[in-house]
Amino acid sequence: MRKSLIASAIGMSLVLSACSDGNADNKQVSADVAPATSAQDKAPMSKSASNPLLKPSPLQDQAPQFDKVKIEDFLPAFAAGLKENVEEITAIADNPEPATFDNTVVAMEKSGALLDRVSRVFFNLAALNSNKQIQDIQAEMAPKLSEHNDNIYLNPKLFARVNQIHEQEAELSAEDQRLVDFYYKEFVRAGAKLSDKDQAQVRTINTELAELSTDFQNNILASFKNDVILVKDKKELAGLSDEQIASLAAAAKDAGKDGYMITLVNTTRQPILTHLENRELRKKIWETSADRAADTNGPLTIRMAELRADKAKLLGYPNWAAYVTADEMAKTPDAVFGILDDLAPKAVAKAKIEAADIQDMIKQDGKDFTLQPWDWAYYANKVRAAKYDLDESEVKPYFEFNRVLNDGLFFAMNKLYGISFKPRTDLPVWNPDVKAFEVFNEDGSSIGLFYLDPYAREGKNGGAWMDEWVTQSGLLGTKPVVYNALNIPKPAKGQPTLMTFDEVSTMFHEFGHADHGLFSQVKYPSLAGTATARDFVEFPSQFNEDWSIKPEVLANYAKHYETGKPIPQDLLKKILKAHKFNQGFDTTEYLGAALLDMEWHSIPAGTKIEDFNAFEKKALAKHGIDYAPVPPRYKSAYFSHIFAGGYSSGYYAYLWTEVLAADSFAYMQTNGGLNRENGDTFREAVLSKGNSQDLMQDYINFRGQKPTTDALLKRRGLVD
Repeated sequence: MRKSLIASAIGMSLVLSACSDGNADNKQVSADVAPATSAQDKAPMSKSASNPLLKPSPLQDQAPQFDKVKIEDFLPAFAAGLKENVEEITAIADNPEPATFDNTVVAMEKSGALLDRVSRVFFNLAALNSNKQIQDIQAEMAPKLSEHNDNIYLNPKLFARVNQIHEQEAELSAEDQRLVDFYYKEFVRAGAKLSDKDQAQVRTINTELAELSTDFQNNILASFKNDVILVKDKKELAGLSDEQIASLAAAAKDAGKDGYMITLVNTTRQPILTHLENRELRKKIWETSADRAADTNGPLTIRMAELRADKAKLLGYPNWAAYVTADEMAKTPDAVFGILDDLAPKAVAKAKIEAADIQDMIKQDGKDFTLQPWDWAYYANKVRAAKYDLDESEVKPYFEFNRVLNDGLFFAMNKLYGISFKPRTDLPVWNPDVKAFEVFNEDGSSIGLFYLDPYAREGKNGGAWMDEWVTQSGLLGTKPVVYNALNIPKPAKGQPTLMTFDEVSTMFHEFGHADHGLFSQVKYPSLAGTATARDFVEFPSQFNEDWSIKPEVLANYAKHYETGKPIPQDLLKKILKAHKFNQGFDTTEYLGAALLDMEWHSIPAGTKIEDFNAFEKKALAKHGIDYAPVPPRYKSAYFSHIFAGGYSSGYYAYLWTEVLAADSFAYMQTNGGLNRENGDTFREAVLSKGNSQDLMQDYINFRGQKPTTDALLKRRGLVD
């Protein structure tokens, strides 16, 4: 039973929208079906042959049948999966034969196939297309899955068998031993060595956390729908392009409203502020963003932090951060605070220099006010234009979505790894905007399937991410089926999708996760693909970002969407030169969020927090990161990463892994750059290994040494 899947499903508390009956012609069908009843009510129907979730998909590589799955299929499929997995685990625990690697550890790894399949379809779709019916199913299943997970990892007979194998000096391969160690650690960290009384308390905490996490994420989804800004007068949108205004009008029309509707993205900062001239509207947008979900999620953040502290104490740790980091590359909270606190004063100092330039620009603009957070993006863009003679509106026509995808991302991946992408319009998808591809090696052999879901929409989680529909496994004989989700604003009908440079970087970033999953060559699914430590998993994605600014890649995809002419060399040089602009802001807002995460999860058991806003302010001031013009990238009430997304005490990982990414990319540039030799070496040493061996050793095998921070400081423009 892959604990990593079920645990992440519980922890992420994603919500699901369903794909109902329809044709396999990439058409999304209505989700307006009758609400499903409880799992108990549906259980007698769970063996129905009409439920496509009960058997492996007949499509290539077991890609889900999005055109056949209905909302009412999930609860009976969950019931069947839970029942089957309980029987499998009971048989393993009660096996009268002496415990062996095969009859216990491998048997667990093979168990839970049905529950894994249902959970993966459910929780992946949950992030992509939610509705009220699915949220109800989520609320019903979260505590049941939590209980099921506890029943496995707090099973004394099962742990006794795993412990016996762990203590044996068996002649196992390195990967086999890695799997034994993985399961042993999972049992211990779940509380297998605790007393019955303490285990019962852990179970209670886990159930409440699962419910709170579900509520937190559902409140965020409600906020995306409800916390919108409706503008009646088009004049208030001065500064926006005709395309942007048309998109806002279309959004309002789709929502049944008159005027122009501005919806929020996942972060505190809002990209629309970059060009919006109306300061009062900028302020309204920013405050709506910064204050969203405070009433509903504020109390939840406090309760979840307190529960995690209590659980950590039961498991023998001083706080939740210590519990989490003990299983990561960082090992201790002190190591995390060390790198964050070392960078914080450098970042704030850089941000203050940037703020001074912005304040001068405000003065040059004939205004007499002090810089506020809602002013930063607008005037920073003016400073960028003055310093580099560069404006985002001048750049976007050269970043048309399909060209960036095919002539940028896919071009770079072909040069580096020799892979190619074939559109698969025959495969059903969960939304008509989703693109499906089959990925091939240079010799024509199929690697797996890749889906791309590019646009923002109601019911879809904010941000960008990668996940798997099917995990690569030599044991199970499965090839990877992965997807990337982005949240690019969808243009008005008939208009091209013109991307910001940040959106281009995000596309490359997320495919770094995708190729980590696609290139996996691991026997056991629990160790495959991206199933690594949190502070390693962002390494391949951040490494992949930098190919988007490689001159030979840029020159191939940066072409005007109307004329097809290549981006002028002088404009290209400006883009590259301006790439490190605003890094003080970017680094400071990131560090603010990372330090908030660590402070929430460094409280000892018994701590009572009265006011989450006051807690935030104190936490930021403690680390000198409370610089008013640059708020944290996420404030606590909508910090889904740490309260609903499995990144609690782990948001620092983006910086930790950026050290690896910057160091390895710089090393590659001194050894030929974008070529197959480099790509094949990186693919073999890092991307193919998953968590099947020591992660730092993977890095050393590629790089020849441990990383340094030199390249990171240059990458972020914090040193010359």
